[in-house]
Amino acid sequence: PHARPGHDVNTPAHLILAAAIFARPGARAGNMAVLAGATIPDISMPVMIIWQHWVENRTLWQVFEEDFRSVFWQGVFAVDNSIVLWGLVLAVALLARWRLIALCAAAALLHVSFDLFLHNEDARRHFWPLSDWMFRSPLSYWDPARHGRIVGAVEGVATLGLCAVLWRRFGGARARAVIVLAAGIEALPTVAMPVLMALTGG
Repeated sequence: PHARPGHDVNTPAHLILAAAIFARPGARAGNMAVLAGATIPDISMPVMIIWQHWVENRTLWQVFEEDFRSVFWQGVFAVDNSIVLWGLVLAVALLARWRLIALCAAAALLHVSFDLFLHNEDARRHFWPLSDWMFRSPLSYWDPARHGRIVGAVEGVATLGLCAVLWRRFGGARARAVIVLAAGIEALPTVAMPVLMALTGG
């Protein structure tokens, strides 16, 4: 099966993981750079879906079965999901002591590195421009045929645990509201749904 809306990107989990590793109280600019880096590799997907569906009047079937597989779409994904490029940005930022860019690149690199092991049919060319090879992982965080229910549930529980870590780290009302929102968004598809389907035999 091919990825569908809401399956091919898992931005909340990436945001939570990056924040747990890099975010610190009182470092607003740095924290925003971390959140930006954790989001950037996923931005192109919803933008292109919205454009193709609402502006170009393409059906969702056409978007996911034709546009998704196109040279252009896969080329965009190769750039924003490249471990090589993000690693290069991080190296340059560290050498130049550009702290915010380094945090952004580190969060993005964390994102794409985890994606490497959790995508199969929707795999990216993570080693572009050095190689067009795609690692098709035997695991998927969404595809039931590749242990998606188990992986999704484990990922959900782990990220909710990281939310608890963030809750203890950040005491401000605004920060905690964001943590609760992120936890809620993450819990619904990756914990509640797999558990419900397992209980009902779906």
